[in-house]
Amino acid sequence: MGDTFIRHIALLGFEKRFVPSQHYVYMFLVKWHDLSEKVVYRRFTEIYEFHKMLKEMFPIEAGDINPENRIIPHLPAPRWFDGQRAAESRQGTLTEYYNTLMGLPVKISRCPQLLDFFRVRPDDLKLPTDSHGRGKGVVNITGPIILQTYRAIADFEKTSSSQMALATGDVVDVVEKSESGWWFCQTKTKRGWVPASYLEPLDSPDEAEDPEPNYEGEPYVTIKAYTAEMEDEMSLQEGEAIEVIHKLLDGWWVVRKDDITGYFPSMYLQKSGQDAAQAHRQIKSRGAPPRRSSIRNAHSIHQRSRKRLSQDTYRRNSVRFLQQRRRQARPGPRSPGSPRGESPPRPGDGAWVGRGPGGQGA
Repeated sequence: MGDTFIRHIALLGFEKRFVPSQHYVYMFLVKWHDLSEKVVYRRFTEIYEFHKMLKEMFPIEAGDINPENRIIPHLPAPRWFDGQRAAESRQGTLTEYYNTLMGLPVKISRCPQLLDFFRVRPDDLKLPTDSHGRGKGVVNITGPIILQTYRAIADFEKTSSSQMALATGDVVDVVEKSESGWWFCQTKTKRGWVPASYLEPLDSPDEAEDPEPNYEGEPYVTIKAYTAEMEDEMSLQEGEAIEVIHKLLDGWWVVRKDDITGYFPSMYLQKSGQDAAQAHRQIKSRGAPPRRSSIRNAHSIHQRSRKRLSQDTYRRNSVRFLQQRRRQARPGPRSPGSPRGESPPRPGDGAWVGRGPGGQGA
């Protein structure tokens, strides 16, 4: 049986997806040595990280030692704002990039990392869902891709080659909002990962895509220990089971352990049963992003601050939810007029302890 290799890679198009947050994926047709053809989906951020890894693996061929020896092609920058004709040109450019890689010496073109990058993953076989969990949460892109624009509230010094430095007032386009709290951004001259906490929307201090709290909770397991540095955070050891009750886009989620709530880095969490290898690689390369409250000399262009619930509000709402859930699970006589199967209150209910004036905890 011969060696495994890829014969050809073609970029078929783009899709817009909404889970876990709005992002775009490239759709590739991969033709393998055994004449099989597979369709895979990859984010630009994945392509970018792969390209960086390839250059680190082969510094001579990447031209890091002598630029004249470079044979690894340059990764084309995505030009998201162009129209259909430019989109077609962009597809051809990425197709040329990958097929140039396929024509390089075998140690590069057939290296395990390249082959693994294009193998079919479980997510490639799943039907995309929208933000409400329904099927077909995908839009085929035939026109220009419009990115959201944000402003830097403070200087950010990068600590790795995959990050992008910022100066206060810099305006960036957000390519991808990762649940980790690291967002992939670009300007006309550079691109890389930036902490979401250093960015603010131009039209409002609030993040419109932040979901509402879910006091029912989602089960997660910690994959790295964290010691609280602020009083509203939670200290946990590796391997502890917790529930996530509020997924915030800055990567600091509100978690619940028994009746206690607190902020915890989403990068250090994994759903039970999932492979933690990729998450550990991200932790090693970037670590948890800083919180907004830890940034010195932050300068917002907005008069009012962003709306945030206090941990006291999270705890009150959580305890009330758990108490009602326990009462419903316990058989016994119901009070007169109490309907059977009454659900615990949720955010938005009139009696719910939620946001007071200005969106703060009541």
